[in-house]
Amino acid sequence: MAFEYAIALTGGIATGKSTVASLLGLNGLRIIDADTIAHRILEENGAWVVGRFGDEFVKNGKVDRSALGKIIFADPEAKKELETFLHPKIRVAIEEQSEKQDKLKYPYLIDIPLFFETSSYPIKNSVVVYTPKALQLERFMKRNGFSQEESLRRIESQMDIDEKKARATWVIDNSSNLKHLQRECEQFVDTIKVLYPAPKV
Repeated sequence: MAFEYAIALTGGIATGKSTVASLLGLNGLRIIDADTIAHRILEENGAWVVGRFGDEFVKNGKVDRSALGKIIFADPEAKKELETFLHPKIRVAIEEQSEKQDKLKYPYLIDIPLFFETSSYPIKNSVVVYTPKALQLERFMKRNGFSQEESLRRIESQMDIDEKKARATWVIDNSSNLKHLQRECEQFVDTIKVLYPAPKV
C-alpha cells in the first residue's frame, strides 16, 4: 500500500526545502523528490510543450523551464492546464516509489512542494520548512534575480507559508543561519527516531 509510512516534506518558494531535504538525507532519512520526478516527466513530454506553448520553449531537446515559468506564472489558465497534464503522471511515479519504500516499514519523506495546495496525496503527517514571508521574498529575489513584483507573483501563487505552518505536523524553522537549520533538522530526525524505533532485522 502506497504512502503508509510517508511524511510529506513541504514549504514555500525559497524557504529552503531543498537544503533541508539534503540535510535530512545526510541524517539518514530516505527521500522521494517530487520536483525531480516532475522535471523528468516534463522533459519526456517536450512534444506536448511544443504543441501547447510553441517550439521556442524547447531548445536542443530540453524544455526551457525558466521561459515556460514566466508564461505559467503570468497566466492562471496556462498554469492550470500544465498542472492538469503533469500532476497525474507525477502522482503515478511517486506512488510507484512510495510502494517500494513502504515495504521497508519505516518512515520516509516525500518532497512535495504543493502538498497542501493540491490535496492529492493521502499522507497523514507533514513537516513544513518555514521562513517568515519577508525573508522568503528577500531570499527568492536574491536567488533568482527577479523583480519584487515577479517574485511576489510566484510566492503568492502558492498557499501562504503561515497557513502551511499552521497545518503542519512538524515545523523546521529556517529563519536564521545554516548552523541553526542543521540543528532543526537533527532535532526532527531525533523526533522521528523516538516515534519510530528502527525495525529489528
